[in-house]
Amino acid sequence: MNENPSFQRVQQRKMLVAGNWVHAKGGEFVDVENPARRQIIAAVPRGSAEDVNDAVDAAILAFESWKRVPPRERGRALQNIADEVESRSEGLARLIAEETGNALRTQARPEVKSSIEMFRYFGGLASELKGETIPLSRDVLSFTVREPLGVVAAIIPWNAPFLLASVKIAPALCAGNTMVMKTAEDAPLAVLALAEICAKHIPPGVLNVLTGTGTECGAPLLNHPEVSKLSFTGSTPVGKLVMEAAAKRIIPVSLELGGKSPSIVFPDAVDDWVIEGIIAAMRFTRQSQSCTAGSRLFVHKDVYSKVLEKLCSAVSKLKVGDPLSEETDIGAIINRRQFEKVCSYIEEGVRQPNSKLVIGGLPNRPEDTGYFLQPTIFGQGENSWRLAQEEIFGPVMVAIPWEDEAEVIRMANDSHYGLAAYVWTHDIGKALRTARDVEAGWVQVNQGAGQQPGHSYGGYKQSGLGREFSLAAMLDSFTQTKNVTVNLVH
Repeated sequence: MNENPSFQRVQQRKMLVAGNWVHAKGGEFVDVENPARRQIIAAVPRGSAEDVNDAVDAAILAFESWKRVPPRERGRALQNIADEVESRSEGLARLIAEETGNALRTQARPEVKSSIEMFRYFGGLASELKGETIPLSRDVLSFTVREPLGVVAAIIPWNAPFLLASVKIAPALCAGNTMVMKTAEDAPLAVLALAEICAKHIPPGVLNVLTGTGTECGAPLLNHPEVSKLSFTGSTPVGKLVMEAAAKRIIPVSLELGGKSPSIVFPDAVDDWVIEGIIAAMRFTRQSQSCTAGSRLFVHKDVYSKVLEKLCSAVSKLKVGDPLSEETDIGAIINRRQFEKVCSYIEEGVRQPNSKLVIGGLPNRPEDTGYFLQPTIFGQGENSWRLAQEEIFGPVMVAIPWEDEAEVIRMANDSHYGLAAYVWTHDIGKALRTARDVEAGWVQVNQGAGQQPGHSYGGYKQSGLGREFSLAAMLDSFTQTKNVTVNLVH
């Protein structure tokens, strides 16, 4: 059992398996910490292989009937889930802010809103699960049908847990699959609340949600022989392990992994809206704990000083503090381990020869406060720096000057990541050439927005495989195609 002295004073949550709320078979728990206060706020079951077996068995049993439910009925269930999430949106947003450290106003509320839109979007697409006819000849009818895969194993991270759970649950269930989801160890509470809502509108076993560690609960789920599909969002190193697990059984896998996204500023783009867009693309208001963060800022040398001056002025106005305060723009880093990792990168940047700390740096708050960091920007950067090549997953940006268009494309593509990219210019020719040539699965021109329903989202290179958020992504990721060919003469 958990030996933390605060354990008995916090609420013990349960997991959803076969429509029932259960403790882990081993009886142990994992603490959930509020990173802004460094206080334990709950304890969740420490799931194990035994619990995984129960959840997969429940999902297998439920699949036989769920796949036969008319698609539009499945879609209506998703719409009903969206309605209830909306009715509870403020409480869910506050729960997200408490467990993730993400600011309520700038992050948690928008995350819940995006989740609602995701369930409504896929709920409305249920009737689009259709195949096609193939004109082989006059006397032969050949057609395809889309069929669900079976039990989907889904594992999500802690940075936007409620949205990322929705992005997997909604299309998988819409397509007729059942699911076993393993929550992030650091942020399971809002997803458990979502599971509670879902359980009211779908049959038992269609969605099962487990909690626990990656090694004890996640690994057995990935390697379970009865799972038909792996869907993972997280780091590239873990993504490689997920792909290995899928390869052993030759089952489909979708991976949304890390990123080191370039944000390319041309000399004609020094407007205030560009600066606001660069800040949004960097995801500073999520502590840059985002795989799409535009953390490599390539600025043309002719406007380099001006852009950095305006950028620092704007960033300095962002307020770091209590995630639940309406005044806060930026919350807390998720945990001590990640906090210390980001600090180590800042320390390296300070020591880097010829680098210039433009804004931010190491924290000067007392140790008893939360895991807070100011946005940090290093100037005179080089693309070869470790800070410019590795995913920091924290509010650390490297600003790199450039002169030639071909040179900046080469630097932007000099990375084993390829998730997102941002281009800033009034010249449509330059914008489209850059969007064409940069190696990224998602390129935005003159905006740094987040993903939207219907947007085909995914990465190139080691940023992942497969796509999410769209109809095409649902069909590709959560269905398989069967061809039926009929001789009409004999």
